[in-house]
Amino acid sequence: MVMRHAKAEPVAASDHARRLVERGRQDAAEAGQWARAQGVLPDHAFVSTAARAHETWMSFSSGAALDLEPELDAGLYSAGPDSALEVLRSAPPSAATVMVVGHNPTMAHLVHLLDDGRAEPTAFAQIGAGFPTSAVAVLEVAGDWADLEVAAARIALVHIGRSGSARD
Repeated sequence: MVMRHAKAEPVAASDHARRLVERGRQDAAEAGQWARAQGVLPDHAFVSTAARAHETWMSFSSGAALDLEPELDAGLYSAGPDSALEVLRSAPPSAATVMVVGHNPTMAHLVHLLDDGRAEPTAFAQIGAGFPTSAVAVLEVAGDWADLEVAAARIALVHIGRSGSARD
């Protein structure tokens, strides 16, 4: 699962300190409810240390009624898609469903990097329209996380929040 952080305030003392606005909290909680309804809940989560990403995780997990402590990863704040892929490769072998919560353009690029070209058509169309705040892509992966390769995952489901747009 790949999620872009929810809608955040435009300015703060630092970019890293930007917090979610109310709409962002609601959208992230809605994404969690959607994930539960789809039966796709993570058993391991990597989350950027930026305030908005951590708050996104907290709202998502609350909406999903999920009690899971995330692994905060400082590198996700400035990661490119290749670095984010390395984070996924470090997931515990016992994890069946892994989630990463980070920032654009990296999260959108990560989804495209992993896409094997066999995406579910509706999901592919949603991704083609952009990856707005609170967007979640569920990708199906075969094999071990440590062996995850480029173009080795199928985009199965996509959630775009009710207030999301490609410009967010």
